[in-house]
Amino acid sequence: MKPKNWFEGLNCAIEGILYAAKTQKHMKVHFLVAVLVLLLSLFLDVSRTEFVLLIVSITLVLFAEIVNTAIEVTIDLIHEEYHPLAKIIKDLAAGGVLIASVGAIVMGYTILSGPVLGYAGFSFEYLKRSPAQVTLIALILVVVAVVLMKSHLGKGTPLHGGMPSGHSALAFSAWTAVSLIVKEPFVILLTLALALMVSHSRLLLGIHKKREVVAGALLGFLITLFLFQLFV
Repeated sequence: MKPKNWFEGLNCAIEGILYAAKTQKHMKVHFLVAVLVLLLSLFLDVSRTEFVLLIVSITLVLFAEIVNTAIEVTIDLIHEEYHPLAKIIKDLAAGGVLIASVGAIVMGYTILSGPVLGYAGFSFEYLKRSPAQVTLIALILVVVAVVLMKSHLGKGTPLHGGMPSGHSALAFSAWTAVSLIVKEPFVILLTLALALMVSHSRLLLGIHKKREVVAGALLGFLITLFLFQLFV
């Protein structure tokens, strides 16, 4: 059924990502590698341009894997039995993922190998990063954690239920980051109120249960707090 509005279209897109994460073991590996690379970029002396290149490389690999999954599902729908042309199409799609992965590996090695080799002069101050960079990575890691948890538990849909609540996770991640950066009581209370309103709206709409909202809030809070304690 064709989505009736933008919200339903977004839900379908996220369902596609969750399907790939749930059914394709390589997709889970790509997500885990992406998390490790993002965390490593915080430990190492990575410039803003290099960080953007890493994000582009990660995005390209995830995109290629999703397209590969879509092609495989389409071929299986058309030809349930073995067909040599179907094999060629699947091999081509898998080849696209391989090319993207190799490119990402080369990019990651080029950017990260220098700082890794020069890591002998490590000190705690060397880990300090800008609050904006840590906030961005925290939000990305929260999204990845929500996707992996929902794909593993297999309950609800991306924007309609399931453990944990992604809205609550992102709302409390943003509140935690703002609180640790600004340290202004009024701003902290205001952003907390907004985070609570976002979370409470999921209950009022009947989309999430209390434990799902609480789990999402704790997930966003703990991930963001952990990163800020280490890197800011």
